[in-house]
Amino acid sequence: MSTENNRPAIQYSCYFSRSRAGEQFVPEHAVSYILSGNIEINDGASNYVFKEGDLYFCRRNSLAKFTKLTGAGGEFRSISIFFDQDVLRSFALEYNYGPGKNLRPPSFLPIATDSVLGSYMESLKAYEDAFKGPGAENLLAVKRKEALLLLLQTRPELKDVLFDLSEPGKIDIEAFMQQHYHFNVEIKKFAYLTGRSLSTFKRDFEKVFHETPSRWLVSKRLQEAYHLIKDKGKIASDIYLDLGFEDLSHFSFAFKKQYGVAPSLLTA
Repeated sequence: MSTENNRPAIQYSCYFSRSRAGEQFVPEHAVSYILSGNIEINDGASNYVFKEGDLYFCRRNSLAKFTKLTGAGGEFRSISIFFDQDVLRSFALEYNYGPGKNLRPPSFLPIATDSVLGSYMESLKAYEDAFKGPGAENLLAVKRKEALLLLLQTRPELKDVLFDLSEPGKIDIEAFMQQHYHFNVEIKKFAYLTGRSLSTFKRDFEKVFHETPSRWLVSKRLQEAYHLIKDKGKIASDIYLDLGFEDLSHFSFAFKKQYGVAPSLLTA
């Protein structure tokens, strides 16, 4: 995956070593096809594993952590096609699709590789250089529309997901935060995903947790870290990223401040 800004319509990814730099917030719907290697994904509720030859749909407004593993050839390669809201709105008008229903299917849905969409994604391997040349924008737009038509033919039930262009509705803040506290995203993103403005989110959060979101997140992550180190024998360098900390030094400082001992000195 890549950042929210300036995302290409069709993206080719290639890694030559294990990568844990997965995107935490998925802003747009997408389909991805694994050319080589494996990808492990956690969305806070479930773990998914997609291997070479697998095809899957990714729902927008999801939180997810990705670990990409190289295959026998020493690389991880994938092709992803992204469908932003403007593209879907134009498509719905052109093909007379009504507003989708407010559904929340799993964040990641496998799609049969032997489907016509699977064959189509395989064919895109030949277009990588063409998408970089003159007229690439027009070609990308055509190929993305073709992919969307095939996706709807392969999984017609996804129309209610794809064409639901509404913002997230208000949901249970406690259940959501208990499930997603280890994702390293800004507070405003948590607010958006729970269907609230930032100010309303902070107010509702303090009513439920009796603490500010920032303080609660750090404390909650450190409690989990303490458990993993003390009871499970984990080491700090293996868990700090998974718990939502950006760097090891910040994690170690915060841990010592809360528990009075460096994580490396905590013994079972």
